[in-house]
Amino acid sequence: MTNKKAARDFFEACETGQGWDACKQWCHDDASFSAQADALADVTTVEGYAEWMKGLFVPVPDGHYELKSFAEDEEHGKVIAAAVFHGTHTVDAGSGEPTGKSIAADYVYVLDFDAGKLRHMTKIWNDVHSLRQLGWA
Repeated sequence: MTNKKAARDFFEACETGQGWDACKQWCHDDASFSAQADALADVTTVEGYAEWMKGLFVPVPDGHYELKSFAEDEEHGKVIAAAVFHGTHTVDAGSGEPTGKSIAADYVYVLDFDAGKLRHMTKIWNDVHSLRQLGWA
């Protein structure tokens, strides 16, 4: 399997809220995660991020992505995905009444591969803007 194919399969599973059980097959067990976003400050592993995404589908059950670009940099062992996450806060997930507000959040994943599996993931995302759209900040 190519890095691009593994990345695409991982991306689909992660971005549809399937969690770590579905995502782990394309990742090293200890795959790390980073993002310069306060909402993800405590998330340091891809496992943690996959579970965070799974949890997002509770208050935003109609969440879905719109893929804008998907490219491989074979020389550096990276795959880069750019997308927009869409959804509406319609379910109380224990943090208050649904706001009924929608999100359209641009983001980018930089996926680093080693021996055909995801070793590290960087998410580039403006969490403050996204949280404001949903009425959470």
